[in-house]
Amino acid sequence: MASTSDIKNGLCIKYNHDIYKIIEFLHVKPGKGPAFVRTKLKSLTTGKVIDNTFSAGHKIEDIRVETHKFQFLYAEGDSFHFMNAESFEQITLDKKILDAPDLLKEGENVMVAINTETDLPLSVDMPASVVLEVTYSEPGVKGNTSTNATKPATLETGAVVNVPLFINEGDKIKVDTASGSYIERVKE
Repeated sequence: MASTSDIKNGLCIKYNHDIYKIIEFLHVKPGKGPAFVRTKLKSLTTGKVIDNTFSAGHKIEDIRVETHKFQFLYAEGDSFHFMNAESFEQITLDKKILDAPDLLKEGENVMVAINTETDLPLSVDMPASVVLEVTYSEPGVKGNTSTNATKPATLETGAVVNVPLFINEGDKIKVDTASGSYIERVKE
């Protein structure tokens, strides 16, 4: 058993007969009244995100997890196939477990959290950023640059990201996997 002081991003807990992963949290100590922890929880079975508030000192049931490095092999409909980098064992995960499935490129390495009690995969942690090639983008028009102008660009995985006007087809860009936003252009 853990308490609210042990809450951190990525912690997996049992709550309301389901398993949740803590996405965001904030310890709040108002001037009046008791302290509490405001959290955003993502269900690892349905993918649904809920907001919840725990009072300070509240006991929470955490789940022991182990993380293993897996390589993304391929997607087949809503099923994503991964291979363990050490044992070469293959697993298939549902699309709703992934945080950013449209940014996952074949051969990409991810960390998979596995419940030690049931040996079932709970969640997939993507790298902080990925480098992807732009496959389609409208040409930027000169004169549209009075402010930080952006345009949509389709990436090699099919994801669409807003990029600055100077990005062209064939450019490689770095994308933040948490927000799905453009970070920078990558030079070879």
